[in-house]
Amino acid sequence: MFKRLNIYLYNKTFFIMMNKKYCIGVDFGTDSVRALLVDVDNGDEIASAVYEYPRWKKGLYCDPSQNIFRQHPLDYIEGLKATIGELLKAEADCGRHVIAMAVDTTGSTPVAVNSAGIPLSLLPEFSEDPDAMFILWKDHSAIKEADEINALCRTSSVDYSKYSGGTYSSEWFWSKIAHVISTNSRVAGEAYSWVEHCDWIPSLLTGNTDALKIKRSRCAAGHKAMWHAEWGGFPAGDFLGKINPQMKVIHDRLDSETYTSDIPAGTLSPVWAAELGLPEDVIIGIGGLDAHFGAVGGEIEPYFLSKVIGTSTCDMVVVPVEDLGDRLISGISGQVDGSIIPGYAGMEAGQSAFGDVYAWFRDLLMWPLKACSDLSDEVSDNIRSSVIAELSNNAAKIPAGTTGIVALDWLNGRRTPDANQHLKGAVMGLNLGTDAPHIFKALVEATAFGSKMIVERFIEQGVQIRGILALGGVAKKSPFIMQTIADILNMPIKVVKSEHTCALGAAMFAAVLAGRYTSVSEAQKKMGKGFDALYSPDKENADIYVNLYQRYVSFARYVEQETTHTMGRSLNSVIQ
Repeated sequence: MFKRLNIYLYNKTFFIMMNKKYCIGVDFGTDSVRALLVDVDNGDEIASAVYEYPRWKKGLYCDPSQNIFRQHPLDYIEGLKATIGELLKAEADCGRHVIAMAVDTTGSTPVAVNSAGIPLSLLPEFSEDPDAMFILWKDHSAIKEADEINALCRTSSVDYSKYSGGTYSSEWFWSKIAHVISTNSRVAGEAYSWVEHCDWIPSLLTGNTDALKIKRSRCAAGHKAMWHAEWGGFPAGDFLGKINPQMKVIHDRLDSETYTSDIPAGTLSPVWAAELGLPEDVIIGIGGLDAHFGAVGGEIEPYFLSKVIGTSTCDMVVVPVEDLGDRLISGISGQVDGSIIPGYAGMEAGQSAFGDVYAWFRDLLMWPLKACSDLSDEVSDNIRSSVIAELSNNAAKIPAGTTGIVALDWLNGRRTPDANQHLKGAVMGLNLGTDAPHIFKALVEATAFGSKMIVERFIEQGVQIRGILALGGVAKKSPFIMQTIADILNMPIKVVKSEHTCALGAAMFAAVLAGRYTSVSEAQKKMGKGFDALYSPDKENADIYVNLYQRYVSFARYVEQETTHTMGRSLNSVIQ
């Protein structure tokens, strides 16, 4: 009897193991790629792996003083191989049970490709040319071209920027293309087309790399390339040709159709199946932007603002299409049907710098150690890694409203509300008694005030915000910063539990692609990990920050006026 029972239990366990099905979510972030192996039935995270981009880590192909940030495709390819290989060590033969994979990336992060869909920087003659590499989302070298696009939109019979909040950004697809083809004749001459990072990875994995046939993501094209069904796809070729004649040629090589991320891009090619150790029938999904997949992984629901807080922020809201109707939300980054969750209008806003503001201040404080000491790299790195934590601990002890400092968070320009990459950061109210924690506190308040401007813009435009959901590195690691945001917004903030929310969102899309769930919402309910922290506003601080926010708004208005119109009036007459 016991022998029969043991055989039964063994067979049952073997049956369960044989019927386990996994999905893989891959998240290409700013500094690294993260991959996640997930049980499709319950969202359990079986294994995760992270690979830091080695070329990016060395600062290659970038010039922060000129707002130039480029990434080599080899960082992505090597990272994909390394992380998937690490995942498949989790369980013996688990690769056989993977049924689908989806990827998200930063964006807008386009690259010039030849007719075969190969990024030019993978060709020997362009291997060290930054203009032939992926132009990272945070690259602002195309400010002049963005200005030209905006001016043209205002005089065109069709305002192609109206679903982009009324202002097209230097961070986005067409601005970056216009900049490169007007400044680099070699790249311009060889670029058959241009492809977003989130579209190139699926094309690479499926082998469908023909530049004329690459499937374009609704998520990226709608928010960053002014794609909209109202005008039949991308802006008219004649419109783009007025910016640069070659832009019309590029336009004519783009398919007018885009796809939501619950649609397959194809299946894993034999070459990549062998490379990764996965079956050839693994379904590969249409890619999407990292923050949007993070919103899905963070269980976004209608009228809740999902705030991805990292080097920058991306703030997203989903609204039933029928609720929004024909209403246009001005000053945000975009509103696109199906861009986040199919069937909903996805709206995006955000800040061009958030964690980057703190990193800038940390590196500023580190300069004397690098220049004036003989500290080893190991000791210097240890100090560097603890600076922000120490600043936070000391800044938290300073009562709200006592620093006398007001700062602006525009160190990388302003994304929303009302994109303006000409703007710069600023600090007002310093004196000889000001120390580093006081300045840091003011910088944290500035980033939180920038967040409040975004929330207020949604509300002013008739989009209610019922709650805040937070994810990303800052949300998980800094209670001081999160409490400050909650106090300034005067709203509770729930922090998503998963450490790998963007990759989890990708895995949710993969589970839908594989037919395990009928909708993204169903996948969220079954695979979501919930929340592990709640920041409630402190009433006393919230009241203090009402007045401080008004000082921030006044200061911001003054700096913007000075930047735009070179107004010569006294700062003291504006800040009251």
